Amino acid sequence: MDFLQNLFTLAFLATLIRSTAPLLLAALGGLYSERSGIVNIALEGIIIFGALAGAVITERVEGSLGALAPWIGWLGGAAVGGLVAWIHGVISIKYRADQIISGTAVNLLALGVPPVLLGALYNSATDSKRVENALPLWGFGDVLRFSPPVFFAFLMVAVTWYVLYRTPYGLRIRATGEHPQASASMGVNVRRVRYGAVVISGLLAGTAGVFLSIGNLDAFTRNISAGQGFIALAALIFGQWRPLGVLGATLLFGFLRALSIQLGGAQVLPPSLVEALPYLITILALVFTGRAAAPRAVGKPFDG
Repeated sequence: MDFLQNLFTLAFLATLIRSTAPLLLAALGGLYSERSGIVNIALEGIIIFGALAGAVITERVEGSLGALAPWIGWLGGAAVGGLVAWIHGVISIKYRADQIISGTAVNLLALGVPPVLLGALYNSATDSKRVENALPLWGFGDVLRFSPPVFFAFLMVAVTWYVLYRTPYGLRIRATGEHPQASASMGVNVRRVRYGAVVISGLLAGTAGVFLSIGNLDAFTRNISAGQGFIALAALIFGQWRPLGVLGATLLFGFLRALSIQLGGAQVLPPSLVEALPYLITILALVFTGRAAAPRAVGKPFDG
């Protein structure tokens, strides 16, 4: 009973929100990309690159910019995420390579590049130097205080819904993901729309990484993403490629991650089972989702 009472606390709610934010950002990024027809399993790698860039840029400029440094780091991390996504887009759209293989290559690069860069900059293969000026915390009281990317993540749900369903650009994104040939016949530049959607996915996933490194912590550490890009992909499928569905799915997975932290502290279950809980539930969610209504042209190169 005491354990159940501990679930309904402000501290647990704060953990749930912090656990949801990076998943939501990455999943919304995947939503833009896959709604346009480009599979983006590179979200995990983009998160890592964004986290690395955010921490390194902040550490490098904070001596001269002070409290402004983490904001520059956020912009830099998001930009690096957009750049990496653009590279994935070029390989997938211009050269019509297999999108799964291209995304996997990005994820593998995200495993190999950070140790090399960290070794060159900090003589360490696992951690960056801690920043003195991480992103500020906003909110209420001493518990419900979050860094700006958290607020940005939930705001982007409404923005994404509006863009997709109430703007001509959103209509083009959805059309190129469903019927690219028909869209092209109506004068839509399918490749340009897909490039834009993929870059947006990188900007959002890069922001997820920035949150992890300088919005939730104060440095980049090895395995900082811990598979959250893949969980975000699962949330995208579970949420049926819709903004509100993605919000619900990421809240569920955020709840499970917060619950695993709570269970680990309470020592109710074996530690190994507690750590695996979010990933086990992710697999079960995908199993019971069945044949989700994916965009018809997702993963298919455009020949027009």
